[in-house]
Amino acid sequence: MFDYHTVTRARRALTVLCLGTVAIFTGASASAQADGWTLEPDARVELGIVSAEAATRDEQIIVDGDAITARAQVGVDFEDEDTRFRLEADRIEVFRLGEGRSDSNRDRITATFEQELSNDWDVQVRGRYYDDLVTAESSDTDELQGSVRVSYEPTRANRFRVRGTWRDREYDNRADLKTTGEGPRVDAQYRHRFGRYNYLTFDLRAESIESDDPDRGYSRESAKASYTQPITPDLRVRPAIELLKTRFDGRLTPDGDRRADELIVPEIELLWWPDKWRVEAEAKYIFSSSNQPTREREGYRLTLTVGYVF
Repeated sequence: MFDYHTVTRARRALTVLCLGTVAIFTGASASAQADGWTLEPDARVELGIVSAEAATRDEQIIVDGDAITARAQVGVDFEDEDTRFRLEADRIEVFRLGEGRSDSNRDRITATFEQELSNDWDVQVRGRYYDDLVTAESSDTDELQGSVRVSYEPTRANRFRVRGTWRDREYDNRADLKTTGEGPRVDAQYRHRFGRYNYLTFDLRAESIESDDPDRGYSRESAKASYTQPITPDLRVRPAIELLKTRFDGRLTPDGDRRADELIVPEIELLWWPDKWRVEAEAKYIFSSSNQPTREREGYRLTLTVGYVF
């Protein structure tokens, strides 16, 4: 496992380095070129509102009630025709509405390398650090992860992707001592392109975490299908449905069985992207079943975000 005290110090230093690097590049030239290489800084700010009667842990934020969210992201790309390096930092702040509900935030730093191998194949290597990440097993997780993604696109209409990821996690257990977990995740995706912004996409995922903490180990499989339909050049709609099955290693039901949850989540998303604005609205309904009676719940989740890309 990683030394997370060292990682915390490194994360802070890397955040400063990332922000400082982007500022320097922005102050210079966004189109710096040398031997075919280009340097492109970018930034994004976003405000949103969430209203949720039931919540899903989505590796970003978890909200059960109403909240306002704010997000800021900065990044820089260094690339030529076949190769791309990217450094990125972003932060989400969640301001929960209502008495007795505490605010939260999530930080993320990402370094990515992508290489086009041929007209059909490309590979991506990515490293990430999360602070205060929401995960399936905990609402306060620090994570280091490394992943490799391979893409195969034999025709413009068909694209296949597989990503393998390893996660090392540390959990903040409030008054108790911190505990750790680790494990793999595998993602597979097929996307069929009918035309510009017109896609049919299938996603499969299998993941697990092993931990000496009986509350943290779990395994999960999920499947999702989505369809993106353009309405105008700037407006498109995306209906989707997702199935998630999760089994916890050490969380037991009153009958002594391992807790097992199942979620079915139909959703519809509306995306309006005029010029550099990003307006996105999403409506979900979460159907949840479990052999743990207290986890039987269902309800809606509505999200509206407005962002601007620099």
